[in-house]
Amino acid sequence: MTFQTATFTEYTHGVARRVDGGVVDETLVCISLNGQELATLMCSPAALDDLVLGFLRSEGFIGSISDVRSMHTSLNNCVEVWLDHEIVVPERIIKTAGCGGGVTFDDLSMQHQPLATSLQVNARQICELMRSMMLLASTYIKVRGIHTSALCDSQEVAFIAEDVGRHNTIDRLWGQALRAGYATTGKLLVASGRISSEMLSKAVKMGVPVIVSRTSPTALSVALARAWNITIIGYCRGQQFRVYTGEARIK
Repeated sequence: MTFQTATFTEYTHGVARRVDGGVVDETLVCISLNGQELATLMCSPAALDDLVLGFLRSEGFIGSISDVRSMHTSLNNCVEVWLDHEIVVPERIIKTAGCGGGVTFDDLSMQHQPLATSLQVNARQICELMRSMMLLASTYIKVRGIHTSALCDSQEVAFIAEDVGRHNTIDRLWGQALRAGYATTGKLLVASGRISSEMLSKAVKMGVPVIVSRTSPTALSVALARAWNITIIGYCRGQQFRVYTGEARIK
């Protein structure tokens, strides 16, 4: 991920010192699909192909990487994608910066069936996966100010993504998985940020039954997790965490 160098004043116990550090980049990216403007995203300006592929998969415009005929990023951060099939672009262009837009439980709960999986995860391994993700979060380690997520099996991190938008990290992970031919069903999502309903919606589309976060879920995401049979784990720090839903998957 990219960031800009910056010098700032840091206060510790009332004592000031000048520090050479950095701040993360943020940019507006547009997605053009089959020659029609589809969406604008606020995101980190790197690895845009992964972000766009995951976004298109999450929104149902593609089912696999083979649906994409070509992809090109212009100098003005517009990603032009051509598919091997026709699509109907919604009249309302999608604009997103990571907010759910006022969706309710009734709007979402009936959109997906509960996930059926026999996955079980060891409690200690959950803590280790969080630790591994944080050690791999290179931009966060350098300058902070960025969200990190990882797609994992029950033993190790498979893919990692960083972005200024926490939901963008999920799309980036799915994009990486699509490129690698990696099945997301039955895997775990580990995230540094709050678990929102939008993140949960992306997870259920990926077939991911367990989401682990360093912080908390929202009330709507907890309700949806119960409806969709997803395990939500929050405040995973050190050797502690809280299980909000789906505790039977933890051993």
